[in-house]
Amino acid sequence: MKNHSPALISIACMLAVVPAALVQRGGVTKRGTSTLPATPSPSLSIRVAGNRLVNGKGETIRLLGVNRSGTQYACVGNWGIFDGPSDAASVKAMASWKINTVRVSLNEHCWLGINGVNPAYSGANYQNAIVNYVNLLHQHGLYVVLDLHWSAPGKTLAKSQQMMADLDHSPAFWSSVATKFKNDPAVLFDLYNEPHNVNNNYACWRDGCTISTISTSSSSQVSGSWRSAGMQSLVDAVRGTGATQPIVLSGDGYGGNLYKWADYKPKDPLNSLVASVHTYNFSSCVTVTCWNNMIKPVAAVVPVVSGEMGENDCAHGFIDMYMNWMDSIGAGYLGWGWVTSPCAGEPALIIDYSGTPTRYGIGLRNHLVSLR
Repeated sequence: MKNHSPALISIACMLAVVPAALVQRGGVTKRGTSTLPATPSPSLSIRVAGNRLVNGKGETIRLLGVNRSGTQYACVGNWGIFDGPSDAASVKAMASWKINTVRVSLNEHCWLGINGVNPAYSGANYQNAIVNYVNLLHQHGLYVVLDLHWSAPGKTLAKSQQMMADLDHSPAFWSSVATKFKNDPAVLFDLYNEPHNVNNNYACWRDGCTISTISTSSSSQVSGSWRSAGMQSLVDAVRGTGATQPIVLSGDGYGGNLYKWADYKPKDPLNSLVASVHTYNFSSCVTVTCWNNMIKPVAAVVPVVSGEMGENDCAHGFIDMYMNWMDSIGAGYLGWGWVTSPCAGEPALIIDYSGTPTRYGIGLRNHLVSLR
């Protein structure tokens, strides 16, 4: 999730510190130990077959679920790893909405344990907490999308989302994450949350380029010039570990632009790429005509998932229309976000972590239940 308009403030992507009233501090795994991903049940596996995702039986799978926000910002806020509970009861509450997928937002500096993040919430502790959470999600029959959400080049602490992944740390992040999870057939790797403001330059999106920004008091961007990591280098980092899971690639324009996605699709030796589009009621592409022109041609070539979708008017009329259209082309969608916050600041699906929906969340919950 990221601002699509300067007038909108997105808590998920802009804040490093969350008000105390919204915080339930996450637990920490004992330092010095290493937690490995569990092997999910044989039926919980996912791979690309043409323009579909399929399970181990060859049955078509659409990714339908929610985004679990918090693990991108709590660690650099120096107050925990999760925002809200990460126990079995909280996962059971998510599963009660009849989802099959959870997208988990990660911070590259917390995962790598660099740039001064408190060791209690980074490095081995952060990695173990994520692995334990993924294992718990699998125990409830859920696929997991691991998403690089917050990053920053050089020695700047990753307290926000940048225009693109950075060459300094992002390939190392994905090499580490893919190594950790390469034997888990029920995860997908979402290489970078929302590439943006590279002037619709899909060559930069794929191959990387020099990013130059001027930071202001209202900007979360790293100032100065730095080298971005293109999607191709991130694909190579994942595949270089031997990991074979599907790789998810969000389009440019805060994930909202897929017009040139197929033309600049990175090379993958396994031909196992998934296109992701982020769609909100305040996005630039919000009509059936636009979706037919932009999303449908890509869905004819590769699997498509709306890695994020939502609306910030505390209603669900827009997502109702969007979900019905995505159903018609066999694509998946993941609602933003499973977090308690004001819906005008960011679309929040829930009022509490027992799964009580907001008015907006009612739309997603009821639609998913109707599909079962």
